[in-house]
Amino acid sequence: MEKNKALKTANILRNTARYSLLVIGILVFIFALLSGSEDYGGGFAGIVKNSPNALPWLLLLALVYVAWKWELIGGIIITALGFVMMYFFNFNGQNFFVSTFILTILIIALGSCFMVSWYLRKTSNKGSDQGEYYK
Repeated sequence: MEKNKALKTANILRNTARYSLLVIGILVFIFALLSGSEDYGGGFAGIVKNSPNALPWLLLLALVYVAWKWELIGGIIITALGFVMMYFFNFNGQNFFVSTFILTILIIALGSCFMVSWYLRKTSNKGSDQGEYYK
């Protein structure tokens, strides 16, 4: 019974992290891509010139894909990216925005959910021949 409870918790953590990071990544990527394009004249050319602003969020989406395949590796890298983003977006320079701070904390927490989910799967499958904790 304890094994089923651990697996249910692992599934909840994994799915929450997956879909939350996917939604956050897509929404912020689109915002970062479009928000500064009017400074470059707008239209498609403005979006292309503003595209470097969206690279950190494109990286986050790529890491969500990695975490979808390999929970532990993806969780570690997403958590590390969250710490880098926290420093870069909040503490590097004179601007500090509470909304950006909350967003980076959320990325760190959701990356940690992948690692906890992997750990719960690993410990609940110890002694069994299934090996499902790698998925």
